Amino acid sequence: MVQEVSGYGWDDGNHQKCQKHGVSIEEIESLFSTNVRTSPDINHSQLEERFLAVGKSTKGKYIFVAFTLRQKEEEILIRPISARYMHEKEVLRYEENLAKNDN
Repeated sequence: MVQEVSGYGWDDGNHQKCQKHGVSIEEIESLFSTNVRTSPDINHSQLEERFLAVGKSTKGKYIFVAFTLRQKEEEILIRPISARYMHEKEVLRYEENLAKNDN
């Protein structure tokens, strides 16, 4: 997934759903300014192409975000669908994968 993203697409629906698990909009957006790992979400891409992102926010919290890309006029926006903090096992797996890829 290599596209030039202009910003974020928030509305009442995704704003509430993302904050349901206590992750702030600021944290979600900061995740995408770090060394975030993204992959296609093939299990949930029936109606639109979706992606999964994992990484650390600028506050150092491990976050999991499901998102899609939306085009609005000339801009491409990240539209978060849901977000949560990663579970301990997910954090360990994430750190192990980072260590493998850094070597």
